[in-house]
Amino acid sequence: MEMTNKIFVIDTNVILHDATCIQNFEDNEVVIPISVLEELDQFKRGNEQIHFNAREFLRLLDELSIDTNEGELKQFDGKIKVVVNHNWHPDVEATFKDDCPDHRIINCAFKLHEENPDRLLVLVSKDTNVRLKARSLGLLAEDYTSDAIENISDIYPGNRLIENVSSSEIDMVYESNGIETVHLKSIEKPRPNENFILRNGQKSVLAYYDPFEKKMVQVNKLNAYGIHPRNAEQSFALNMLLDDRIHLITLSGKAGTGKTLLALAAALEKRKDFRKIFLARPIVPLSNRDLGFLPGDIQSKLDPYMQPLFDNLSVIRHQFKHNDKRAFRITEMLEQEKLLITPLAYIRGRSLQKSFFIVDEAQNLTPQ
Repeated sequence: MEMTNKIFVIDTNVILHDATCIQNFEDNEVVIPISVLEELDQFKRGNEQIHFNAREFLRLLDELSIDTNEGELKQFDGKIKVVVNHNWHPDVEATFKDDCPDHRIINCAFKLHEENPDRLLVLVSKDTNVRLKARSLGLLAEDYTSDAIENISDIYPGNRLIENVSSSEIDMVYESNGIETVHLKSIEKPRPNENFILRNGQKSVLAYYDPFEKKMVQVNKLNAYGIHPRNAEQSFALNMLLDDRIHLITLSGKAGTGKTLLALAAALEKRKDFRKIFLARPIVPLSNRDLGFLPGDIQSKLDPYMQPLFDNLSVIRHQFKHNDKRAFRITEMLEQEKLLITPLAYIRGRSLQKSFFIVDEAQNLTPQ
């Protein structure tokens, strides 16, 4: 390794934030103080994201440590080194009287800085206080931002607004059951199932790219069990939810934009095609405590978590008069357990065929 390569000392909170962080330092040297591994040991058990990240990082580190010597681990373009020396540097010991993991990590970085005066050393930490303490000793300290999105407009939104589209192109989309994109000069490189708002000063049309037919198709006005979309985004979502060819759909948006409502309405509309409808929600315990800590029987424990799902079902039911068959059908499906509102943990591991799954608040899921 060339002497010009940097040395990055990684704090524990960086690993808990991103289990794959060591893949983002290119051909530089990554140093993990032994204090970091000791801290990670305290986070191995649990169901939150930080616990998963701790386990995943330790598994990755274990794989990289096979057939290596002297604490160095072969790593991508650079290398990783675990430093086990706990001897205090006099300057650090004089500055920080307490013996704690943060000070040990700073001590490790300071000693490496002294031992490698011709190399740039950076302490990477998500902890502002650790960075300030390190800088007080003359160390270079930075936040971990490799996983940050530089520009939110770079995120694939699933839809695209194209202005100043010629009226002839809009008319072609309206008048056809699907038109090849070679005839639409305003659309470049459409992605599968990407949605478009094509408009000019006088006309507009909603369309999506059908990857099965390889054509641009108009999005018509839709209705799912009495629920009508109220804007372009809801129209796009409902159009995909009712398409049998699309087997997995993710909807993202702010609270109250109708994601769960549309998914549930689409499931009820397509009920004849499925044996059961599962409306699931992950349980996020308070302070990492299990449901057993809550008072009451199992139903009493679950009701507060499941209530938002019942609220959406109530909105759909109230679209109809009390004697409407569609309202009665919802009640029958609940009684016959053809429509199940349940915690996600209760259906994990089950093999369920020909079922419509709706997972609400999926961003709270923790991979295991």
